[in-house]
Amino acid sequence: MTHALRAEWIKLRSLRSTWYTLTCLFVVALGITALASNAAGDSWDTATEADRLAWDPTGRSLTAYIVAQLIVGVLGILVVTSEYATGLMGTTLTAMPRRGRVLAAKVLMATAIAVVAGEVLMFASFLIGQPLMARQGVPSASLGDPGVLSAVVAGGLYLAAIALLAVGLGVLMRATAGALATLVGIILLVPALAGLFPSFLAGLLDFWPTIGGSAALATVPNPDYPHPWVNLGGMCLGVAGVLVAAFVVFRRRDV
Repeated sequence: MTHALRAEWIKLRSLRSTWYTLTCLFVVALGITALASNAAGDSWDTATEADRLAWDPTGRSLTAYIVAQLIVGVLGILVVTSEYATGLMGTTLTAMPRRGRVLAAKVLMATAIAVVAGEVLMFASFLIGQPLMARQGVPSASLGDPGVLSAVVAGGLYLAAIALLAVGLGVLMRATAGALATLVGIILLVPALAGLFPSFLAGLLDFWPTIGGSAALATVPNPDYPHPWVNLGGMCLGVAGVLVAAFVVFRRRDV
């Protein structure tokens, strides 16, 4: 397993797309954080009394996760599909015939990169966003405030879960475009179109993984998700199910 992990690390670090994706992740996400935080003053001035009572400075500074999850997803997909696109997967499986070990190494490497990048990004977003809001006279938060640290940590874990979901989709589809389209549908399209679904499906959307999982990034209680960490745990179980299916398919089919 050590050799498999070392091989995956060499492949990942030697791909320019890995570094381009990580650079894009931080540049775009932190840029969105700065824009959202700078606009907080206008939002606070025009907010109603109810809006001010529900004001969540932590959640506002972490809104970059909406775009960051797509970029992290691209990274997770490329961990697998880049080898299918170049034909390197056949070489990898020839050198290491134990397919379960190969995929486990990819999953562990993707997890390590996504957790580190996700946590660094969320803490950076929080530490950049709060001073920008405080400068405008808008209520801000610190890491020592109740629920703040757990929300920031949840942001990194949420992004890591998305990366693992992307790895599973990459294995199942073996194509970057198909896996990315599916990921976009799961994390963006279904939540955005939730209001268009018939009433008998509305209850199912209450358990949609990315909707409930992202609720853990806030410090103001959401009545729809009173236990957001439970929802985040459910999301991780769903991702684990996708990964189990990916392991089964990866072991049984040809390259």
